[in-house]
Amino acid sequence: MKRIIALSLCTLAAAALYAQKPAASSKPAAPSKPATPPKPVAPPLSLKTSMDSLSYAIGMLDGNFFKQQGISQINSAALGRGFSDVLKGSTILTPEQADLVIRGQLQQLSRRKIQPNIDACNNFLSENAKKPGVKSTASGLQYQVITEGTGASPADTSTVKVHYVGFLLDGTKFDSSRDRGEPTTFPLNGVIRGWTEGVQLMKTGSLYRFWIPYSLGYGEQGAGDKIPGGSLLIFEVELLEIVK
Repeated sequence: MKRIIALSLCTLAAAALYAQKPAASSKPAAPSKPATPPKPVAPPLSLKTSMDSLSYAIGMLDGNFFKQQGISQINSAALGRGFSDVLKGSTILTPEQADLVIRGQLQQLSRRKIQPNIDACNNFLSENAKKPGVKSTASGLQYQVITEGTGASPADTSTVKVHYVGFLLDGTKFDSSRDRGEPTTFPLNGVIRGWTEGVQLMKTGSLYRFWIPYSLGYGEQGAGDKIPGGSLLIFEVELLEIVK
């Protein structure tokens, strides 16, 4: 009898626990999002013939050139069509139109690359113009008289002898006749516009500091590895002599 009672109590306890569990929901589960199919992988290219190698080499060398100019994306189908059309002798664009398209894109890329230099140049000149002793010309050239000479002033056709030191906006020295230990002689109409204009403001014996905007210097192209495009140029110039 005791065993029967014990079994009955266990059954009742189990029934009570079952009653406390929430009923299973009859709502169907939300459908899972289908997996994104993997992108197709291009099969490896096999250069089986000399024509295969030539074709790949042309694409590789052309691609490397334009990559260095800043082009990072290309429409491969249009590229191949253009090459094919040239070989067939029938193209959508004329050579002149194609040249303009490429030049326009490269100019945009170049401008984007040097825009920080242009912004820094313009911002600096805007603040520098407010400083005491700094004068500005109509062209945007800024200058400061460090020492005023008493001699004659040159014309734009004059040949002059000067000592000078040139800096970039960050203080990098890119050229100096003083470091070379001898002055430089040159015709004023054979140098950058900022020099042509600025040195004419000087009298022989003067020492001036010039701030030359990129538009009066080396423009958006810059000069070699030392002067990036869009750079402001800072010169200290001493006019020693008007040679002729």
